[in-house]
Amino acid sequence: MSMLTAYHTDVGIKKKTNQDALLLKTARTPKGHIGLFVICDGMGGLSQGELASATVIRGMSDWFDYEMPRIAQSEHVEEDIRTELETCVQQLNEKILNYGESENVTLGTTVIALLIFQNRYYIVHIGDSRVYQIGDTLRQLTMDQTLVAREVARGNLTEEQAKSDPRRNVLLQCVGATKNIEITFSSGDIQNNTVFMLCSDGFYHQISEEELVENFHPDKLTDEQQMKEKVVGLVELVKARKEVDNISVVVAKVV
Repeated sequence: MSMLTAYHTDVGIKKKTNQDALLLKTARTPKGHIGLFVICDGMGGLSQGELASATVIRGMSDWFDYEMPRIAQSEHVEEDIRTELETCVQQLNEKILNYGESENVTLGTTVIALLIFQNRYYIVHIGDSRVYQIGDTLRQLTMDQTLVAREVARGNLTEEQAKSDPRRNVLLQCVGATKNIEITFSSGDIQNNTVFMLCSDGFYHQISEEELVENFHPDKLTDEQQMKEKVVGLVELVKARKEVDNISVVVAKVV
């Protein structure tokens, strides 16, 4: 198993700074290729959102470099991945929270992290950034931790109403804002010729599921340059549709 990857991030049409941050890391091990892909959508005044998202990216990059080689040799890989990824995010939450309290500022970030190893995927998630799995159909692997998503789940809003609800960006939790966070963890099997797409909310509000399948179907992604062109093209389309947020996308195809 190996991977083709592409990414793009854009400040968008309105904001002066890009508070999104990305991580793509791959490595070859005796047990096969491994990849870690992360998107963080930071929030906070001035440069604080950038600081929060960059702090998580740096911390998860270090985790991949220093902890994952040991975990890859473990006899309990799945258990160790879950425990250690959650511990990493909890420690980063404390670090950002302590900084905010010491500086008397409010800051935080969403986190969506996808780890691919040994024909399995592992996801840790806080906030409203998303992971999709794309084949002949599209499957959203995460559930938004937002007020409107909760209201949809409770039957108080329809999916269509949620798309235009003025509260759609209200998060129920993020990394760095509160001491107690509930990290969502999920995992599953991977088949060859599968595409995973991570994105911040600035991307998915202005794009349809049909457009995602049409552009990111595995059979249509042949090499990394072509993948990059498709990602950039869709980001430009989202901007043309007047999305005002920062926009970030990461695509990984397992081959």
